Amino acid sequence: MTESNHDAVRRGNLERARVNADRPVKASTSHPFKGRWSRRQWAHASVLTTMAVLLASIVPGFSNLLTSPTAPRAQWTTMQLSLPKLSRAQISPTDDHWQTVTLKPGQTLSSVFEELGIPYDQLERVMQHPKIKPTLRKLRPGTQLSFNLPADGSVRAMRLEPGPGIGDTPIELEFDGDALRERAVPVEITTRTVVLTGEVGKSLFASARKLGLGSAQINQLTDEMFKYDIDFDSDLSENDRFSVVVDQTWKNGQLVHTGPVLAATFTVDGKVKSAFRFVRDGKPEYFTADGRSLRRPFIRMPIPYARLTSGFGGRNHPVLGTFRMHKGVDYAAAPGTPIQAAGDGRVAFVGRQGGYGNVVILDHGGGKTTLYAHMSRFAKLRVGQRVTQGTVIGYVGSTGLATGPHLHYEFRVNGVHMNPLKMTLPPPAPLSGADLVAFKNETRRALDKIHEVEDVVFQLDGDRVASATPKHAASSRKKG
Repeated sequence: MTESNHDAVRRGNLERARVNADRPVKASTSHPFKGRWSRRQWAHASVLTTMAVLLASIVPGFSNLLTSPTAPRAQWTTMQLSLPKLSRAQISPTDDHWQTVTLKPGQTLSSVFEELGIPYDQLERVMQHPKIKPTLRKLRPGTQLSFNLPADGSVRAMRLEPGPGIGDTPIELEFDGDALRERAVPVEITTRTVVLTGEVGKSLFASARKLGLGSAQINQLTDEMFKYDIDFDSDLSENDRFSVVVDQTWKNGQLVHTGPVLAATFTVDGKVKSAFRFVRDGKPEYFTADGRSLRRPFIRMPIPYARLTSGFGGRNHPVLGTFRMHKGVDYAAAPGTPIQAAGDGRVAFVGRQGGYGNVVILDHGGGKTTLYAHMSRFAKLRVGQRVTQGTVIGYVGSTGLATGPHLHYEFRVNGVHMNPLKMTLPPPAPLSGADLVAFKNETRRALDKIHEVEDVVFQLDGDRVASATPKHAASSRKKG
């Protein structure tokens, strides 16, 4: 092609370009899908899919940062997950862990060991231990067995708690490898002085027992302290009060003993009667608040609550049928009823004397003697032995000339028979000097404690108990 032809073609192309530039541009139309994608379309689809997956993974991690402050807070749900239990070693393998089992009817020691997971070889050693082997035969329902089971799954010790067949002291065995040895159980003993107070109610005996008093303390109240001031059959009403001071002994947290009554008061018809224990010349006695002894030289009735069946004087003898002098008094009582010494004295005779049967004679000094006849048996007495008032010297019977079980009681002065019911002997001397000072200090503390407890229990106002201090001194102390 010549140069002139080239110029003509160039001019034609330029002219067509100018014409096309002046025309409106039409939107291009995509080519219709003809049944399959091209390679370019597959490449675009792969890129778009990858971007979508990446966005789905990344965007939720930024959701909390993108949430606006005003958007509602998300709600959380707490789910309970089961966690593995701590091993015994993690708890505390060296600590003591005592577990107590109370034997049920039909339950055996073998079943207890099996229940607690204690190896059988440990049971065999226990069964063969010489100290505990005889005791195991005495196990009964209600017996308490304690085991020291540390957290490491072993058994460290076994203890038989006090109870019937076991005794008052626990028995403890310690497991140490293949050895089994007895171990001394530490005993904690404490003594407390307490005030027990209550109302007489329908029965003084029942009310006193409910407070924790035993027969010994109740007998001290009725037979030694208030025997001559209160008729316990007729004087007391349900609303009358009584308070008792005693020492209680506790062993390992359990009450094991209650001592004699140290002080007591009865409020009868608004009037207070009091009595206090004090040791004079080595012997305990009971005194009034001003130091007068409540003890009588002789007991008129050597048998408590007995029935008088025959008095002193002439009568027809119930066995011989003849009229003769009855030189004593008779008290009917059930066979075996204890007979007490009427007063302090020395045993002058123990044995059998004709129609008297089994007899005890006591010498009280100053020419005074007492005779006790028709006994079924004697207490442990020997001639020359000293006895105190109230000591049991024998038991009611019907030996000798007797129609039935009773006590024949005689009182003699220089060999002359006297009527025991009419004897009036001077009472023991009251306290004086240093004894009286010491007694006043003790009784004042006891009365203050009784007063304090009664005020709390009965919500009283003012003094409600007798005072060992004279009235003028008490009133001056209150003013101060």
